[in-house]
Amino acid sequence: MLAAKKKWLYRPTTETLTSDAETLAADLSVPVLVAKLLIERGITTTAQAEAFLHADQQPLNDPMQMHDMAKAVERIQAAIMAGDQITVYGDYDADGLTSTSIMFETLSQIGAQVNYYIPDRFKDGYGPNQAAFDKLIAAGTKLFVTVDNGVAGNAVIDAVQAQGIDVVVTDHHEMPAVLPKAYAIVHPRHPDGQYPFGDLSGAGVAFKVATALLEEVPEDLLDLAAIGTVADLVSLTAENRTIVTLGLKVLRQTARPGLAALIKAAGLEPEKLDETSIGFGIAPRLNALGRLQSAQSGVELLTTFDDERANELATQINKLNEKRQGLVRDIATAAQKQAESAGNQQRQTLVITGHDWHEGVLGIVASRIVESTGKPTIVMNEAADGRLKGSGRSIEAYNLFAAIDPVRDDLVAFGGHHMAVGLTLMADQLPILKAALETAATSQDLAANAQPTVMIDGDLAIQEASLATLAAIRQLAPFGTDNPAPLFELKPTSVPQVRAIGSDQQHLKLQLSDGQANLDAIAFSMGSAAAAIQASPADLAVVGELSSNTWQGNTKPQIMVTDLAITGTQVIDARTQHLTAQQFKSAGSYLFFHQKLMKRLADFMGPQAQAILVTDPAVSLSEIPADQPVFIVDCPDTLADMTQVLTALPLNQLTLYLYQRESVYLTGMPSREQFAKLYKFTLAQHDVDIHHQLSLVANHLHLDRNLLIFMIQVFFEVGFVKINDGVMNGVSNPPKADLHHAPSYQLREQQLVAEETLLYSKSAALQIWVKDQAAVKN
Repeated sequence: MLAAKKKWLYRPTTETLTSDAETLAADLSVPVLVAKLLIERGITTTAQAEAFLHADQQPLNDPMQMHDMAKAVERIQAAIMAGDQITVYGDYDADGLTSTSIMFETLSQIGAQVNYYIPDRFKDGYGPNQAAFDKLIAAGTKLFVTVDNGVAGNAVIDAVQAQGIDVVVTDHHEMPAVLPKAYAIVHPRHPDGQYPFGDLSGAGVAFKVATALLEEVPEDLLDLAAIGTVADLVSLTAENRTIVTLGLKVLRQTARPGLAALIKAAGLEPEKLDETSIGFGIAPRLNALGRLQSAQSGVELLTTFDDERANELATQINKLNEKRQGLVRDIATAAQKQAESAGNQQRQTLVITGHDWHEGVLGIVASRIVESTGKPTIVMNEAADGRLKGSGRSIEAYNLFAAIDPVRDDLVAFGGHHMAVGLTLMADQLPILKAALETAATSQDLAANAQPTVMIDGDLAIQEASLATLAAIRQLAPFGTDNPAPLFELKPTSVPQVRAIGSDQQHLKLQLSDGQANLDAIAFSMGSAAAAIQASPADLAVVGELSSNTWQGNTKPQIMVTDLAITGTQVIDARTQHLTAQQFKSAGSYLFFHQKLMKRLADFMGPQAQAILVTDPAVSLSEIPADQPVFIVDCPDTLADMTQVLTALPLNQLTLYLYQRESVYLTGMPSREQFAKLYKFTLAQHDVDIHHQLSLVANHLHLDRNLLIFMIQVFFEVGFVKINDGVMNGVSNPPKADLHHAPSYQLREQQLVAEETLLYSKSAALQIWVKDQAAVKN
């Protein structure tokens, strides 16, 4: 079997739920599937469902309900009236850039003398930076308005306020126990506020401030608010759902030259933009700026109305994103090799370090390693002075912040939360960090809870996976945090097509069938499963999201695979006549029937590859872990040998190489005439040096060399020849003997049967035979 990477959890289905879904579907005039999905999301009444399905028609909350909003508006208006310089202090990610752009445009529109400052990730760090504030004050700033940061900037903000320069904080991040002494703190979750929705993004908060300042909803800013909301992964429910739904409409017809140019550079179709377009097309390009350089130009891109400048900036940003992708790819490849080392295979957590790794992309790399290994991972770059700086990512079952917090005093810098951290330390502190991570893995019982979960909304028949079904499901969009795209389980009866694709075959393309309809599926980073699916297509189960794919003007439904599993024993037919080092790099047990071959391949074995000689009496095949892949490297001499192995193994995933250097089956069994010819030769020729003259004898008798060796062995066993020190002589008047009784003859007969079954049968027949033998133990 091929185990799922995630634990599959199913939303409960009862007769009551089905009945309620049918009633709600009738009231809403929607398919029952849509009604069921609504109920699963806690939306049970017609009124709730109408509001959810028509988010663009829902009123936005009154911004004046937010804490300190009136105070902030008053202070900003006073600065405008006085002609004071206002600086919008933003952040370098997509939420920060859109927040800054919203605030800058709004203040410009109402006549403010305003500029903006985007801190440099590498020079200023996140949030208020004292040197940056001092420089801006020296340049004439009289009022600061922070966006998407500031609520944790106590030291800097308090110092600035003490100088008589006011700071208006607008933020959405977690609030510390002690807040800065800012002139105003506009925050949707402020404990003294009355705002009804606390999950706004930084751009969402900036949008609410803009609404309050303009005294109307600024529809032309909704595209920016939508980008920031989707990019920051905040809850896509309630007011955020309305902002994104309305914002996507504006974005599809955006009047912003910069956004239009960026959309074009990303290869997106404006009229088809959705939340996925933002999350995987627009936001990564904006984020690439802050990851690799100063992100100041990101605000210029979003706010300029100069078409030529917009195209120039979009081209630069797109190239920067391509550079970011290349850096991630190269560093991730090196990091993955470290993750697969023998030492790291034994660890529950990973700390990976390298030299000359760009610090701006290490968080992405850490996420890649977590995805591939399932282990909490920290990836750091080591500078020439021994200072290590990087990022960590975790899984739900492991609180990474809590794991490191006990040793924070041993580190240079540290911050973060449950799922992500940033940290700096000296090289000699590395053992302390590694020990802390492993200690926490034990105390948090990571081993028992490491497998992530995936929530499945229900089964989906392949013939029902249509564009019409997709259109119905899309009524629940935009999807995201707290409103995930529905995931379904599909169980095809066959898989007509399966192949690994991509530059290094890392992805998987499938065609699923139920006998009546076919459905395409794409599985990213699952290319290694191709052989397993080919071996057991009828046992495949897929979990994925229904989507569509357009090729050459033809749009078809497809499944974006989240996870897959194959039940029962997997038998992968990888029979080969050529063995390479690459075939022994995967983790698993490699079984050999012949010791000579095992010794010859010893140097090929990867760090997690275990070579086992099945004829060794000290070996117990039943002790091989059930979840460990098994490879049978060479062909046994008899089917009985193979059956003995198959019945002893805790069979799960079996790959068959069945290498045989010289084929007995192809050479065949000598004929009676060939034996007679050899017998006459042994009587006529004396003192034949078979060590040195064997090839000459074979040519003389017109026999295959290996076949001749076998025949001489048979004659020796029945007493037809004598061999002393490699010199052969025939025996005159030997005792009568039946060649068929010779041990070598009987072995060859068994070898012929074994090779016919194992080497020269069709793949399907071989798989059936192997599974039948394995089933004997049950």
